[in-house]
Amino acid sequence: MPLHKSTIINGNTQLLVWKITESHDDLFKQVSLKDICLARLEGMKSEQHRKGFLSVRMLLQEAGYTDFDLYYTDDGKPHLKDDKYISITHSHNFSAIIISDENVGIDMEMQRKKITIIANKFCKTELDYLEPNKLKDYIRSLTVIWGVKEALFKMISLPGISFKNHIDVHSFIIDNNNGKATVTFNNMNSNYIFSFEEIENFTLVYSFEETNDKAHL
Repeated sequence: MPLHKSTIINGNTQLLVWKITESHDDLFKQVSLKDICLARLEGMKSEQHRKGFLSVRMLLQEAGYTDFDLYYTDDGKPHLKDDKYISITHSHNFSAIIISDENVGIDMEMQRKKITIIANKFCKTELDYLEPNKLKDYIRSLTVIWGVKEALFKMISLPGISFKNHIDVHSFIIDNNNGKATVTFNNMNSNYIFSFEEIENFTLVYSFEETNDKAHL
């Protein structure tokens, strides 16, 4: 069973990562799906997307839930019926979920050189501290920044937020695996903390709202 990682963070948050090595059929026969999710699965043209969808259900089962405990609101945000917060991600052959008593966000991205081409589409203040001349670290840092902004977008779930103009990832040290970010949008001015880790050639990021007792993860 390719459960890559299961860990408890801050005492009330569970992080689980799955490495997808099974066939679609092997995954399918191990999960039970609501009719609406079965229809959604059948409508997916990509086998990779179907396997990602099913592996997330495998992670739910590892955490003590099933597909029947998961539902989505109109904004597309996932929720659990026991009122715990959940965030979901999958990328290529990995999927991950994070479940907590507090609002959380998660994202996982493959590290690819092409992210350097679109950096100015999602970075603004971050360009002041990034170092394009150090290509390997530049790619790693951009992947973190993109992941942080995706994770925060999932947490906030408000239309109109711009990655470039409303979410600022403060300067961080790539080998310290954590940092801070600020979201300024309409009447909102909120601070967040994030942690990240590299798994093979992927970057996994998860984020929380910053509080006095969670200044550091």
